[in-house]
Amino acid sequence: MTHVIVTGASGFVGRALSAALSERGHVVTGLVRRDMGSGEIGRTWVHAAPDFEGLAGEWPADLKADCLVHLAARVHVMRESPADPVAAFRATNVEGSLRVAEAAYRHGVSRFVYVSSIKALGETDCGTPLREMDRPRPEDAYGQSKCQAEQALRAFGAQTGLDVVVVRPPLVYGPGVRANFLSLMRAIAHGFPLPVGAVAARRSLVYVGNLAHALATCATDPRAANDCFHVSDGEDLSVPGLARAIGHHLGRPARLVPVPVPWLRVIGKVSGRSSQVDRLVSSLRVDISHLRMALGWQPPFSMSEGLAATANWYRSTH
Repeated sequence: MTHVIVTGASGFVGRALSAALSERGHVVTGLVRRDMGSGEIGRTWVHAAPDFEGLAGEWPADLKADCLVHLAARVHVMRESPADPVAAFRATNVEGSLRVAEAAYRHGVSRFVYVSSIKALGETDCGTPLREMDRPRPEDAYGQSKCQAEQALRAFGAQTGLDVVVVRPPLVYGPGVRANFLSLMRAIAHGFPLPVGAVAARRSLVYVGNLAHALATCATDPRAANDCFHVSDGEDLSVPGLARAIGHHLGRPARLVPVPVPWLRVIGKVSGRSSQVDRLVSSLRVDISHLRMALGWQPPFSMSEGLAATANWYRSTH
């Protein structure tokens, strides 16, 4: 039995991970910004200071853990409010992550699992699924902050002996999903036409249940020590294929319009959304063979099962 602290335990992935760890018989303490109430996690620790300031000094005297999984992060914000969003990403994702690692090390935690993002490597796969050792080419402030955090945490681990494990998921979906994936489901459910019928790009995704299973494995398996892993469902659909699959599980066929990709790029330039269009029409696949071989990991859920669960949630809540 392992005692695992999970930052961001009240979030989309954090809830799934806490449940996965508990099902395996491990003890979970959720580090959250506000009280979650009773019943979801055996124990929660509320620390509301921004960017984990003062965390080491407020560590509960009776909290002894083997591993900390760091999920909490600043993610993409549609309308940035800070005057300097780059600095805001760095403050939370780099400096904040280091504060958590330093506090964990000071209080006897031996393993630190950092949940990064495939965006720490880049936005496209350049024709070959991205591997862990590929050269990082992050393009936006979020991806750059994740890459910088990885580098800073590895340096801290090398200096102190803290076992730092990095996990890079692509887009995560599942019941409770938000942002672009939810917008896509809503558009399909309402029968809106989607101009992606001619897009051949393929994307890796990971169902939240598969990600939680992989993170629980990385938190507790000795073979994961000081390593980096990519994780996905192991199935890479084209953009139209994903839309059709979602439509199938929603019971509403996706209405796909075959707008040529060059036209989409022109629309992106005219509308000021070139970066979004570039991501839409470019492939972003990840290679998960290292996770399979090093830890013997296999996704417990197929993509079809993950999409079905997500569609069932959507129908019951929207």
